Amino acid sequence: MHSSSPTDAPVVREPLHAPVAHLVRGGVVEGVHHGSVVVLGADGQVRLQHGDIEAAFYPRSALKPVQAVAMLRAGLPLDGELLSLAAASHSGEERHLAGTRRILELAGLGEDDLRNVPDMPFDPVVRDAWIREGRLPSRLAQNCSGKHAAMLWTAKLNGWSLDDYLAPEHPLQQAVAATVEELTGQRVARVTVDGCGAPLFAVSLHGLARAVARITSAAPGTPEARVADAMREHAEMASGSGRDVAALMRAVPGLLAKDGFEGVQVAALPDGRAVAVKIADGANRARIPVAAAALARAGVDPALLTEFAGEPLLGGGEPVGRVRVVRALDPVPLTACA
Repeated sequence: MHSSSPTDAPVVREPLHAPVAHLVRGGVVEGVHHGSVVVLGADGQVRLQHGDIEAAFYPRSALKPVQAVAMLRAGLPLDGELLSLAAASHSGEERHLAGTRRILELAGLGEDDLRNVPDMPFDPVVRDAWIREGRLPSRLAQNCSGKHAAMLWTAKLNGWSLDDYLAPEHPLQQAVAATVEELTGQRVARVTVDGCGAPLFAVSLHGLARAVARITSAAPGTPEARVADAMREHAEMASGSGRDVAALMRAVPGLLAKDGFEGVQVAALPDGRAVAVKIADGANRARIPVAAAALARAGVDPALLTEFAGEPLLGGGEPVGRVRVVRALDPVPLTACA
């Protein structure tokens, strides 16, 4: 059982990131991605830290599983694919739109009640089809619409106001903030606004890993376990068809994984082993290879992670290099546990 008394907030400073991945073309390092990485053991202790894991940062959508836990604690009656969607950064596929409509219908609400920012679908293929059909940006298509629909239903169930459900002082967002502090084990350092309009809480990379580890290792039937089960069993609802984070969950038994804009990735196993990654420049191409290397350092069988080792670089249409993690993150011989 973890402590319910958070420690002091992480320090707001320029993060002391370190090189985490090289862009290698023709045997020459063409570029370097900096970032930070933390690996936690099943006992919650830090097994690897690289870069700055204690500075305050914004987890972006990697915090959505924690937000979903807060909503379940406040009475949100969701499970399965709709709960996965409530914790999603979805691709805007028709199943995501239909699921969001269903949550709104269950709440007795409509798309006009949403306060997230109208946008096009996140997935490029879906977005291109959307444009060809002459469809305009919508709140439903925006990748956080499932979370916003769930927030509205949670507010309505509790008799809280709906128009201002995104205000940091709203009871819903206060409940989310309290859950963030409990699960990360630290006070929130700063509060700002995420891209979708919801409050965004600054914690440390270490705290983020700790929160997701507590979600995946929670007792069955708890809000934490319900979120983990829903996201693992319905990985495509939490992301989308062809998304790397869904493929990672399918590849590693029992793994919960969540990405976030600006190069954030977190993943955890049922025994509490967890990794968290922040790529300093926000580069998506470095996020998954670094996370896969961190998972191998956590004891996941590297054979399960080969497809996530780094995308090839092309020259004249042929592979001439790849994104490669730095040697400090190379897997070391460990007994495979997953």
